[in-house]
Amino acid sequence: MRNSDMVISAWDGEKLIGLINALSDGVMNVYFHYLLVRAEYQSKGVGKQLISSILERRKHFTRKAVIAYDVEAAFYERCGFERGEGKVPLFITYLGT
Repeated sequence: MRNSDMVISAWDGEKLIGLINALSDGVMNVYFHYLLVRAEYQSKGVGKQLISSILERRKHFTRKAVIAYDVEAAFYERCGFERGEGKVPLFITYLGT
């Protein structure tokens, strides 16, 4: 999270229950890399509130992007994201030890 453009967290008292981060070029493109919500707090609006909050704070960016697993895509669509017609996410993944 250290080099994120923005991190927003959700708390239940002293307990961290969720967070979202953004990476951006500072001008036009913002990518939401992590949205994490504790299992026992899922389906209670925490994730939707985190998305809403970060979208409001980054509303001036032209392109807002997230890459979601198929099982999560419907959630992001309910939050206003649209599937990229004719677009395919491409990756090079390297995990070093």
